[in-house]
Amino acid sequence: MNLITIEHLTKSYTERLLFDDTDFAVNEGEKIGIIGINGTGKSTFLKIAAGLEEPDRGAVVRERNLDIRYLPQNPVFTAGDTILESIIRDNEGHDHLWNLESQAKTMLTKVGIFDFDAKVETLSGGQRKRIALVSVLMSDTDLLILDEPTNHLDSQMAQWLEDYLKKFRGTILMITHDRYFLDSVTNRIVELDKGKFYSYQSGYEGYLKLKAERLDMEAASERKRQSILKVELAWMQRGARARSTKQKAHIQRYEALRDQKGPQADREVELESVSSRLGRTTVEAEGLCKAYGSKVLIEDFNYIFLKNDRVGIIGPNGSGKSTLMKMIAGWVQPDKGAVRMGQTVKMGYFSQENEAMDESLKVIEYIRSGAEYVQTRDGSVSASQMLERFLFPSEVQYTVISRLSGGEKRRLYLLRILMDAPNVLLLDEPTNDLDIRTLTILEDYLDGFEGIVIAVSHDRYFLDRTMRRIFAFEGQGRVTQYEGGFTDYQAATDIKSEEDGRQPGAKGKEEAKRKGTIRGKENRAREKKLKFTYQEQKDWEVIEDQIAQLEEEMEKLDIRIEAAARDFVKLKELMEEKEEKEKLLEEKMERWMYLNELADRIAADR
Repeated sequence: MNLITIEHLTKSYTERLLFDDTDFAVNEGEKIGIIGINGTGKSTFLKIAAGLEEPDRGAVVRERNLDIRYLPQNPVFTAGDTILESIIRDNEGHDHLWNLESQAKTMLTKVGIFDFDAKVETLSGGQRKRIALVSVLMSDTDLLILDEPTNHLDSQMAQWLEDYLKKFRGTILMITHDRYFLDSVTNRIVELDKGKFYSYQSGYEGYLKLKAERLDMEAASERKRQSILKVELAWMQRGARARSTKQKAHIQRYEALRDQKGPQADREVELESVSSRLGRTTVEAEGLCKAYGSKVLIEDFNYIFLKNDRVGIIGPNGSGKSTLMKMIAGWVQPDKGAVRMGQTVKMGYFSQENEAMDESLKVIEYIRSGAEYVQTRDGSVSASQMLERFLFPSEVQYTVISRLSGGEKRRLYLLRILMDAPNVLLLDEPTNDLDIRTLTILEDYLDGFEGIVIAVSHDRYFLDRTMRRIFAFEGQGRVTQYEGGFTDYQAATDIKSEEDGRQPGAKGKEEAKRKGTIRGKENRAREKKLKFTYQEQKDWEVIEDQIAQLEEEMEKLDIRIEAAARDFVKLKELMEEKEEKEKLLEEKMERWMYLNELADRIAADR
């Protein structure tokens, strides 16, 4: 049964066309993940589905009496309410109101909220998002619409939410960039790309395979179109030596092929791994201690960061992860201990809240405030060109930053930091609000980054993909070191739990295989080298000679046809033979075009 049906959806925002006459349907029982690059309209779509925003054109039909709960990206609260009062206010129509307060308290503790009487206006953005998440999960709704539900959740909270939504009996429509979360929870992935929706009946792992197949089919169709078009163009340019009644149809075929639009290539963020030289002395943390009142965050932390270190920092919200990052960056002073920096250290700090960003500036002004030009491996590149590479076209560059989406602001902030060519990169929750395509490119960038990377992240995939060492905050100021990525950390803590006689922790061993499969698919998609098949290699070696032979045979046929002009029986035989030769030549030309293009791509891939 369709809960929501959307037809001919069209919507523009300022000069951007977000939805281009596209259709969408939400069926009962589906758990749908919406993905796409930032700024394409994902959050706007959720608002339209929830009935909070209207399309410019098109029809949105919802099932009668459909109960929808919506989690916005930036929730708004009534000033003066306590946390509990806010949740009760939002759930006044709940069937089990008598038990609501008890349920709310239980669920709030799952997301790290314990002071139920705190006023909502005193809370951080992350705390507000978690309270709003609890509020929408409290009701027995038909449809949950969730905009980035995993943002501001630590790994343990994300695991709890993942398990909760897997058991949820209603329908889910959500945006998230957490790839493990998508693969575990969803049964349908919908990609928003260039104003159209592309649906894949699978989780994230299946989406990777199905999208690759769709793109391969589109590419194959386009190669065939281009090769036929070249053959037709050659025919048009040389003129038909033997005019026939088919000439008009031939010309029409050429024009139809010429005017047909091929698949649009995805625009990609272009990141170059450029960094400053890092000397022998890097960053040394010695005896770091930090407490706020009676709460000890960090107790006697020592570590010497090595060249090309990849260190992930994990732990519960409020445990001190960002505080440690800020001490390393020099933003916060330790109570005891010291951080020593080598003379060549050039630090770039990608903070969680974009603190250094003045949103009253225009996009181009913000980037130029760092540098008008940046040196890359391609030479000197202007601020405007760098913005183009980061998917900020010229018409967006003079937009005020405050008008950008949350993800676009994060992407812009990242560009500003990387333009300084740091050799020590501090990333505080880098995956928040960045789309999956940008995340995969950032991960590839970090592969080639010649420097130290230190990242606080709750994104299990990102930690597995990029980090080689984990620092885990384990309470009472204790920070424990584990080798490997997040799944290795999970497995190690499960072993420790078993040795201590406790039940194993999260699902490290069980999920390692599944997570490795997803990473493997993405990595193979990036690393797979092009090469000829056995048959393609055989064809490539002889096809030019075959074409030349066919052309020679057709020239001889033309001479024989001219000589048999008065012998109508013979002429008919020769014309039929020529038609067969022409068809064969066209097939060989198409094959040659394909193999020639593939040979060029193989050479470039090397």
